[in-house]
Amino acid sequence: MIADAQVHIWGADTPERPWPKATHSYAHRDTPLGTAELVAEMDVAGVDKAIIVPPSWEGDRNDLAQEACRLHPGRFAIMGRVPVTPVAPEKLATWRDQPGFLGLRFTVRPEHTWFKDGLGDWAFAAAEEYGLPVMMSCVGALPLVDKLAERHPGLRLVVDHLALRRVKDDAAFADLPLLLAMAKRPNVAAKASALPCFSSEPWPYRNIHGYIEQVFDAFGPKRMFWGTDLSRLPCTYRQAVTMFTEELPFLSAADKEWVMGKGLCAWLGWPV
Repeated sequence: MIADAQVHIWGADTPERPWPKATHSYAHRDTPLGTAELVAEMDVAGVDKAIIVPPSWEGDRNDLAQEACRLHPGRFAIMGRVPVTPVAPEKLATWRDQPGFLGLRFTVRPEHTWFKDGLGDWAFAAAEEYGLPVMMSCVGALPLVDKLAERHPGLRLVVDHLALRRVKDDAAFADLPLLLAMAKRPNVAAKASALPCFSSEPWPYRNIHGYIEQVFDAFGPKRMFWGTDLSRLPCTYRQAVTMFTEELPFLSAADKEWVMGKGLCAWLGWPV
């Protein structure tokens, strides 16, 4: 069973749903990535399930992800977006009652005052109270996320894309020691996603395999989750799969079961 820890879908560029004006990692495509295309790509690549993360440039909209879950129940689930204002912890009390919703996803950066000054802490406190796992895109903000994990030991956190910087090769992994140190916290997991994007070498991107092994050694097979962020991959979907299943000799057969999907589903409470 292979479960992708992160994919995005989005609609056509319209006045009601405008694409970003600047060049964007999702919208480098000439056409949107919709549910039907995603299902076709998953079938070819041998991917059974996928977590849909609504793209950050759409704000707090979850509607396209909800429709994908309606059309394909069990195959997709959602780490949804919720606005940090107004304060609404009661909204999270019934979050998982919505079909497909497993938890929350936030994009945080060091300059985001809502994350530093406590404005959004209600959401993390409520997520901890109601058992909602949280995925976080947190480039440059690992020390802040580490403090969050310490304040809320019952909150299950997933660090997206290993918090790698948007450059390539060794420079992308400059903050990796900070992430590895966070492995001591049992409520923190690492999403090994979009990794082909961070290498200047061709598939299977051998120059970053050592870094993946460091993450695996620190977090173990049950807290390191394979994922793709499909829409920005420089390789095929199938190659993103086989990079892990065929090209990483330090992963045993049992390890691959956890890394490629079993661990993700267990962490998020997603029935297999």
